[in-house]
Amino acid sequence: MTTYAQAITRDNELGGGAATTAVAAMIAALFAGSTVLTPLYIIYKQAFGFSQLTLTLVYAVYVVGNLAALLVFGRLSDAIGRRPAALAAMATALVSALVFLFAENVAWLDIARILSGLGIGVGAGTGTAWLAELIDSEDKSRAATIATSTNFVGLGLGALVSGVLAEYAPWPLRLTFALYLALLALVTLLIWRTRETVMRPGRLSDVSMRPRLSVPADIRAAFVAPAVTGFGAMALVGFYAALAPSILAQQLHVTNHAEAGALFFELSMVAAATILLTLRLSSRITMLAALALMIPTVALVVAAQVYASMAIMIAATGLCGVAAALGYRGGLQVVNQIAPDDRRAEVVSAFFICCFCGNALPVIGIGILSNWTSATAATLAFAGMITVFALVALGFGARYAR
Repeated sequence: MTTYAQAITRDNELGGGAATTAVAAMIAALFAGSTVLTPLYIIYKQAFGFSQLTLTLVYAVYVVGNLAALLVFGRLSDAIGRRPAALAAMATALVSALVFLFAENVAWLDIARILSGLGIGVGAGTGTAWLAELIDSEDKSRAATIATSTNFVGLGLGALVSGVLAEYAPWPLRLTFALYLALLALVTLLIWRTRETVMRPGRLSDVSMRPRLSVPADIRAAFVAPAVTGFGAMALVGFYAALAPSILAQQLHVTNHAEAGALFFELSMVAAATILLTLRLSSRITMLAALALMIPTVALVVAAQVYASMAIMIAATGLCGVAAALGYRGGLQVVNQIAPDDRRAEVVSAFFICCFCGNALPVIGIGILSNWTSATAATLAFAGMITVFALVALGFGARYAR
């Protein structure tokens, strides 16, 4: 029998469009925390006196949190419910922002980045699965569209607002995170009121903490194509998020922090618009188009550095936004379609592992190469890797991705 207290709670819960908006806002807010640092890296580099390699490691170390979240907690929301898992993700993001706010050295930044990765890892899989259930439609592409577009909106706004504050406001390393904390607190309140969709949630003590990366055997072949495409798409995004400000300052002689944030904002908004404008494209065509566009994208990035041209860099950024959006949206759409209902969060988390590895590992390689060679040579090596990767994946996708 339903108690009075349960009835009151149900009446106060957000449902329908309000619930969908709250979960989308959570995804955007979490991913904004990933790029808030993008325009601030150069300021931190000067304040703490670390090298370019250390800068790339600070960016990439958050993959430790991502992998911990997705390997250990990837199936958490399937077991205990979407809302408790989402609240845990938001709490972790709040702690991460507090560590950034009071950071005194590189160690603080590393800890904050790992916590940020942990929160994003739990929240991304949980939020995407939650959206698919809140929308309650046979067409799972709508949930993927909302999740991916709000992801990119969050990434873009995080970089833009941070860049503007860094250039034109006082205390850029403090004020940015004070405002971000306020945003996280507001979104957490919305999530606390959002309707739960797991009908019989269990207890945390019933969830195995043994690391596991699992995709059901009957969908593994279908999972390969979106996983490979997601890796490549996020490798391009990681390149821009970690290294674009340094490239602007060193090769293109652009030192305005707001312009650095605006460049990544361009990428993200082009990506979000691309997702919304290509809804009629099939997932297979979307993934193959993304792989094909990766090659001219990296060619333009190299050309921008060689010729020190901001115009070419802007063109490269726009094309990168299109390629990243098509790859990420197409991959996630396929994953949502093939995942079993009772293991959706786990399968989505496996997809995000591929994306997060792509987002971080190539950036580390570029950082190491840039210590041995020039920044342009390191970018050229990255371009070569992406080109080979895209050609191999194109061949695989054309044959198997149906």
